[in-house]
Amino acid sequence: MLEDFKAFVLRGNVIDMAVGIIVGVAFGLVVNSLVKDVIMPPIGFALGNVDFSNLYVLLKEGATSPGPYASLAAAQQAGAVTLNYGVFINAIINLLIIAAAVFFLIVRPIARLQARKKVEAPAPTTKECPYCFTAIPIKASRCPNCTSALKTA
Repeated sequence: MLEDFKAFVLRGNVIDMAVGIIVGVAFGLVVNSLVKDVIMPPIGFALGNVDFSNLYVLLKEGATSPGPYASLAAAQQAGAVTLNYGVFINAIINLLIIAAAVFFLIVRPIARLQARKKVEAPAPTTKECPYCFTAIPIKASRCPNCTSALKTA
């Protein structure tokens, strides 16, 4: 049983998948930092010093201290029930950036490489005689083998 597991783990697909997941998680962390630390501050500044990560709707005040709360963290620490739509906006921006990066850096280049590899088949130069079933030139109007008159297409 241990040999089967070893053979499974050492197959190329499993190792490739593990490397892909590790790189994907690291890429996700970089994109999350890009959104949180680089993209959202100027957007928040342009919209009047709005911090998207602190946008929430208070559904129920906390048991330890009543609102208003200065930040989402303060509301959560007080035990308040909140609807965190600002965090959701950040997650959507993360998703859009990751999707765009995957599309432009992986999907499009691979599709272009595959398109270059595709070579269209050349047009046929022969056809088959319907009477003697031999290959004859496509432009022939009479079979050179059986001398049958052929229909022109």
